[in-house]
Amino acid sequence: MIAPPETLRVSHRRNACDGATDIPGGAALGHPRVFLEIDEHGYVDCGYCDRRFVLIGGPADGVDQSTLPDHPAGASL
Repeated sequence: MIAPPETLRVSHRRNACDGATDIPGGAALGHPRVFLEIDEHGYVDCGYCDRRFVLIGGPADGVDQSTLPDHPAGASL
């Protein structure tokens, strides 16, 4: 497996992703805003841009991200 292109450590289980948060005036360069819910695995991947959201202090925090499988919002493993 390869690591996700971008990993964000977050303090809330529910997060929004639009793919252009860090691009000044870049809303047109992103994707539709989606809300992602982190479950018991401690992380979730955006289905559009593959950005990974890892819950601080959760089971995936501090783990080598390339060893974790993709975990898109709403998917069951």
